[in-house]
Amino acid sequence: MYIIADRINGMFRDVNDAIEAKDASAIQAMAKELLAAGATALDINAGRKTTDPEGTLLWLAETIREVSDAPICVDTAKPDIMKAVLPQVPGEKIMNSTKADPEMAIEYIGLAVEHGSRLIGLTIDADGVPGNVEKRVELGAQIIALATDGGLPMDRLFIDPIMLPVKVTPQNPTHCLEAVSQLKAFADPPPRLLLGLSNVSDGCEAFHLIDRTYVAMAIAHGLDAVFADTRDTELSDSVITAELLLGKMVYCDSYLEAARQAKG
Repeated sequence: MYIIADRINGMFRDVNDAIEAKDASAIQAMAKELLAAGATALDINAGRKTTDPEGTLLWLAETIREVSDAPICVDTAKPDIMKAVLPQVPGEKIMNSTKADPEMAIEYIGLAVEHGSRLIGLTIDADGVPGNVEKRVELGAQIIALATDGGLPMDRLFIDPIMLPVKVTPQNPTHCLEAVSQLKAFADPPPRLLLGLSNVSDGCEAFHLIDRTYVAMAIAHGLDAVFADTRDTELSDSVITAELLLGKMVYCDSYLEAARQAKG
């Protein structure tokens, strides 16, 4: 499972405080903790309070690069900031993200190819998040086709069917599972299928239980990647156990420990 840790985000008070104080040690300590707990990549988001999102993203990237060569996921909804920041991020990187709008998707696919980046494609168009499985699949397939035409290999493309809270949209978790399964068939090899895991339980009291249960269900449907806080050990154990039961590793009584060591 490809896990993008989504905790280095200026929306969180401790991260925002570190950004304002330019406290590199706090960011580096968090990055190390997330990676040690099983993260494959680190998402960086400047948050809403900063007056210099471009400079903040670059500072976060450079700060993390001093202690890790893990992929850095540049998280901004503003194309001008993405275009300015991405070329300056050293090492492996991920663009988070493009919508299915052809003009935007083609531009971002070109950026990804030019700078050797991975790309997250969202099944969102001008009408917003689809309310059914069919539209999610249609938009995902559109991004896959554009990526193929643009020369972006499928192993560098993530498709995100867009998770919404079960508390607000009860059918959305099922729609996402079905979209994950169907989108696997649109390319050979297929792109990676990704979900923002914590979105399913947003606003719910039993959020830990919901996240841990849903991730196992999603892996069984073909999910390859998640945004998650890897410091939730029981969540990480659910991921490992789901992959064990799907035959992705050989059982031994110490399989959890073995998987963690292999990840590290």
